[in-house]
Amino acid sequence: MRLADFIREHKERIISEWEGFAQTLTPAAADMTSLALRDHIAEILIFVTRDIESTQTAPEQIKKPQGEKLNGLRHSPAELHAALRLAGGFNIDQVVSEYRALRASIIRLWNAEGNGPACQDIMDLTSFNESIDQALMESISYYMKKVNHSKNLFLGILSHDLRTPLSAALMSAQLMPQIGALNERQAMLGLQIVESISRASQIVANLFDLTRARFGSGIPVLRDHMDMGFVSRQLVEEMRTVYPDRMIVLEISGELKGEWDKARVGQVFSNLIGNAVQHGFKETPVSVCVKGTPTEVALSVHNEGVPIPGAMIGKIFDSLTRGREGDDARPAEEGHLGLGLYITKEIIASHGGTICVASSEKHGTTFTARLPRACSMQ
Repeated sequence: MRLADFIREHKERIISEWEGFAQTLTPAAADMTSLALRDHIAEILIFVTRDIESTQTAPEQIKKPQGEKLNGLRHSPAELHAALRLAGGFNIDQVVSEYRALRASIIRLWNAEGNGPACQDIMDLTSFNESIDQALMESISYYMKKVNHSKNLFLGILSHDLRTPLSAALMSAQLMPQIGALNERQAMLGLQIVESISRASQIVANLFDLTRARFGSGIPVLRDHMDMGFVSRQLVEEMRTVYPDRMIVLEISGELKGEWDKARVGQVFSNLIGNAVQHGFKETPVSVCVKGTPTEVALSVHNEGVPIPGAMIGKIFDSLTRGREGDDARPAEEGHLGLGLYITKEIIASHGGTICVASSEKHGTTFTARLPRACSMQ
């Protein structure tokens, strides 16, 4: 029996062994269901059998070991499997080990049925594969150690180096009232400096959370009872100070008390308003609307400006995706990595909420975030 036919005929047995091996990959697999452990293995086996039976050109054979997809799928079953395993807390070594175990399982079962090549050929082929696998795993493990070390070193240095000047600025702002009497405007600006630096310090402390989100474990939130109306007024006033030449209009309605993470919600307001200011026409206002309903609070930020291209709408919340820059839009800051909307999406998702965007030349651009309440109102 040809290998592709054998895989199709014994698919359930192969999948069962895949699941059994996946169960050993703890701690990530400890609480996973059978369906989650099996994941996309059935689709992967379909791909394998079709690939075995397909006629491939020499260039296609060269591309395969390089990991280049030979089909037009946006996301292959293997890529979807990788994404789900990442979200489930599996490390790269465990993901690779699943494929090693799958290959060994299929060859062993195939040979046990008396369908494979001569026994010695199988033993030699198995030894060869194991040698290549060992070298592959050693390279991947060391590579990932270096990557993680560089990532943690970068974040550690960045966090440490930013904390020092921020702490100095915060201390200076707090000492201002003690030096001498301040007029009303100076006192208000001093308070705004303290608030802004305190929030910036919190954002720096959360850089590690961003890295955690990029690797699939999400941004943690610390819920506490808060008033969304109070936070929205505070953040809008802060953004008016940052952009004194822009009009930012705030509209508040409904019940706005609930349980959310105040610092994280502040980031959402800051990111969305800053994005609207950056991409909106200078002569038009940015409108912020906060509306409470019995089950949630909806935050929308609207600006008039060059619309987001249709091809960009589906990618606007991806990390490292830069926004559009129209003729009348404020140029993006040098070195901007497009993380603002990605962080915003992750924060809202961590609260169990959603965010979407609508953009057109006629109606402008509106980002709408919905944050469900987490407790009964007092």
